[in-house]
Amino acid sequence: MTTATPLVTGYYRYTDIWFQWTEVLPSEDRDPLKAILAHDSLVHPDHPLHQEGVEGVSLYIGTFPNGEARLLFSSAQVDYVRYWLHAMKLTEKIIPLPYSECLLTPAELSTVSPVTYQTGGALRSAVKKIDKNNKRLKGSNPSLTSRREAFERVRTFWAAKSGTWCAIDFEQWERDHTIITEFGCSQIHWDSGKEIQDSAHFIVKEHESYRNGTYVVENRMNYKFGTTVQLSKTLLKATVSNMITAMHSRGPVFLVFHDASQDVKVLRALDAPVNEAVYELPDKTPREGIFILDTALLFGALEGEGNNRRALQQVCNHLKIENFSAGLLHNAGNDAYYTLCALRKMASGEPLDTLREQLWPNQTPDGVKVQFHAYEDDSDFSDQEGVMGGYNAVTGVLNE
Repeated sequence: MTTATPLVTGYYRYTDIWFQWTEVLPSEDRDPLKAILAHDSLVHPDHPLHQEGVEGVSLYIGTFPNGEARLLFSSAQVDYVRYWLHAMKLTEKIIPLPYSECLLTPAELSTVSPVTYQTGGALRSAVKKIDKNNKRLKGSNPSLTSRREAFERVRTFWAAKSGTWCAIDFEQWERDHTIITEFGCSQIHWDSGKEIQDSAHFIVKEHESYRNGTYVVENRMNYKFGTTVQLSKTLLKATVSNMITAMHSRGPVFLVFHDASQDVKVLRALDAPVNEAVYELPDKTPREGIFILDTALLFGALEGEGNNRRALQQVCNHLKIENFSAGLLHNAGNDAYYTLCALRKMASGEPLDTLREQLWPNQTPDGVKVQFHAYEDDSDFSDQEGVMGGYNAVTGVLNE
């Protein structure tokens, strides 16, 4: 009886493929391989690795447990190049694979996320930029490494267009947080690759008389993304539970919060079906389950901050969220909508370090911590807020 050899797949470092693999081949194989791997060749629409609808070449960013990143080819891409060169009669035989020690298995990497380079110049400079960021990250605290890892996993899951991503926010009476006055949600899922977004805002009928305004802005009647619906406390519980159950029927559910702790407590108090929800993200894109995401922590990864968390107002301003208005916050529907906008801006963008430089060029003089200009932070302060809702207008961060 013959025992089948297990098929091992994974990733190869871009530098190993470009510099090492080609050097061990005879010249008749080396030259066509170098030609097909040339920077300007890889991004050409006629390249065999070209994906329909993608401008440029799609590669991967892999992160090791110590936080260091590498630009990667998948083993499938390397295999395809070998066979394509032979099929096109550019090599006499199929080029042998790189030596096995080059192959990185998924178990060796903390995260693997997609990345696209549209031009040969961008691809050419990518390795240098990644190496520069690796040096900047040396000595970073474990909390920042954890946040960065979560950021790249979220990018990977979002790119897969899998499941439902739902931002949730509750507003409570400022003098008693057990009294829920509003519920807001904004969700995105995909149907045949088409993005579908839906948002909603509810106010609790029995709690209409409980008004904020001393410590937290009262904004419940200023929902800007649809029609506010009034419901009873009993119907609120049913609405929240039915919504999460319906989302779960479509696959994995990513519940998105900005500073998740309080809202998750409210969900549990409402007996919502979130007992199996987890904060830790899986290695691969999940097919089921409920996962809790916090945009305050994801923004911390982008900003290079491993400890503090910024308020939603600052995050939206710094991310340059379109049509954002700080005056609309403290309405559960608006907060949920903007929280999902912030998540999408980070999840659908470039890899973390590239996106950071796009948003705030030349503002990381030391390490990867963004040094915001004074006017950038000052513009985030609201004249109506001192210290309220956990937000400290002096430090600009959420109070722990």
